[in-house]
Amino acid sequence: MRAVLSRFRPLLKQLPLLLAGGLTTLAYAPYTLWWLPLLSVALLVMAVQRASSARQALLAGFSFGLGWFGVGVSWVHVSIAQFGGLPLAGSLGLMALLVGYLALYPALAAYLTFRLTRPALLPLVFASCWILAEWLRSVMLTGFPWLSLGYSQTEYGLHNFAPLIGETGISFVLVFSAAALAQLARPQAALARYGYVLIAGLLFVIAPQLNALKGWNYTDNSLDVLLVQGNVKQELRWAPEQEWPTMLKYLDLTRPHFQTDLVIWPEAAIPQLEPLAESYLDNLNRAALYADTAIISGILDYNVKTQQAWNNLIVLGKRYADSSDGDYFYGHGNRYSKHQLLPIGEFVPFESWLRKLAPIFDLPMSSFSRGAYVQPNLVANGYHLLPAICFEIAFPAQIAANMTTDTQLLLTVSNDAWFGDSIGPHQHLQIAQMRALEFGRPLLRATNTGITAVVKPDGRISKIAAQFSETVLQDTVQLSSGQTPYARFGDLWLWLLSTAVLLFSAGLQLQKRLWQTKA
Repeated sequence: MRAVLSRFRPLLKQLPLLLAGGLTTLAYAPYTLWWLPLLSVALLVMAVQRASSARQALLAGFSFGLGWFGVGVSWVHVSIAQFGGLPLAGSLGLMALLVGYLALYPALAAYLTFRLTRPALLPLVFASCWILAEWLRSVMLTGFPWLSLGYSQTEYGLHNFAPLIGETGISFVLVFSAAALAQLARPQAALARYGYVLIAGLLFVIAPQLNALKGWNYTDNSLDVLLVQGNVKQELRWAPEQEWPTMLKYLDLTRPHFQTDLVIWPEAAIPQLEPLAESYLDNLNRAALYADTAIISGILDYNVKTQQAWNNLIVLGKRYADSSDGDYFYGHGNRYSKHQLLPIGEFVPFESWLRKLAPIFDLPMSSFSRGAYVQPNLVANGYHLLPAICFEIAFPAQIAANMTTDTQLLLTVSNDAWFGDSIGPHQHLQIAQMRALEFGRPLLRATNTGITAVVKPDGRISKIAAQFSETVLQDTVQLSSGQTPYARFGDLWLWLLSTAVLLFSAGLQLQKRLWQTKA
């Protein structure tokens, strides 16, 4: 028995980190225990400090990541299990692969910290390594930047930093602060032990005072908006016999409230392919024109000749306030094609191989073409909207690249019916709130089953619709003007700081090895 326990003792030591990673999920919506990462990440830093080898540090980061993503993105399993067509063992195995892959990034941060750090620099080095690993997670295999730690501060804590340094910068400050706390458990000079804690404390103290530096202000202009939530069950969305009932449902929900400046329908709200829905779209275009408004709706386009499909947003009705005719015709330029496609759901990597393996790799509408990275803003009834479809709202660099001096509103549409009554839609809304905070613009979010909401430029929710309800959400949105420092400079300062810290630390390590070689 002792032999067995001794064999598994290294793994048992990782249980606290596994638990700490899992509990970190409570920092995000819908729980919002924003202070929790200070403690959970501090525990990871302490494990890295006590590691006797780079392998131990790597294992500590990996264990933390298994708990963090195993609980935090558990909502992905809802779509795999319910719509993927896999047996339970297969769906769990696929989730294990996803979680294991994501856990590699905190493992990399822990490994690099062990290799590069000197005790006096550990909080800065750990924060820099963490940001580097998180950047890699946001770009590798098209990127999956979900659950970045800064989102835990969307409504509390460090949220006033968002217009200045963005969510990525908040993640740096949060991780730095957690690492500073970890120094209290390490025997070293008092200056190194308490100095970092003092700096971290000051960052939290000054956070509420940063509102004056946000860079934007409300204007005297406002508009009335209508967001329509159809609540169409996922299993019915692409059933051919449900096409017209669904299209009529959205029209019936909208018609009594047409007298608004702007109407928003969710992602792929019109389930018929755009070339086949021309008669419906022409009627909708005229109806919006006569009501003196514009409708933005999600729809799928398909080119029979090239066999290409796009996940689009189109504008119907009035393009400008003084337009005398409806803007829409098939192929018109006032549209947006989704750029950031979701792996498996919207494109299948290694398609010729994977589609043969399991039903999940052959889901309906899972082979889209990618829209351009930079596209013109949508113009609807004279208002300029920067669009993002579903997953794209998690990529601030793409939002920044499409931001113009004319942009008045951020717009995101989604269909989170894939994820049922899980924490996924709540996290998705929280991500959208952070984008409003970073760029200082009101944000409209229309979804099929929820969570549909209007978000103010300061990230607070103005109005929200009940989830899993067939409803319309009406609100008056006050517009804003000005440019946040983050919209202007992005993550430039963060990369300069992190690069300088890592190069300096690497230089110290190299110098130390040279001295040891000479000795």
